[in-house]
Amino acid sequence: MADQQSEDEKTAAARRKQAQDKAQQQALAEAAERRAAVKAGPRPKEQGGQEGPEPTRYGDWEKAGIVSDF
Repeated sequence: MADQQSEDEKTAAARRKQAQDKAQQQALAEAAERRAAVKAGPRPKEQGGQEGPEPTRYGDWEKAGIVSDF
């Protein structure tokens, strides 16, 4: 009896694993489709932004003559 229950548990676990694998593959395929649908084009030019080098990259921010480091 214990052997039969153990076998049933093993087959049930295998079915759950197979169902999870199918769901994972479907989710990955759907995500790939969504990524392919998004077209990466040129970004719009910033309006009213800081002139010169990117302040977040170089660590300084200047606005109206006041410089702050962050």
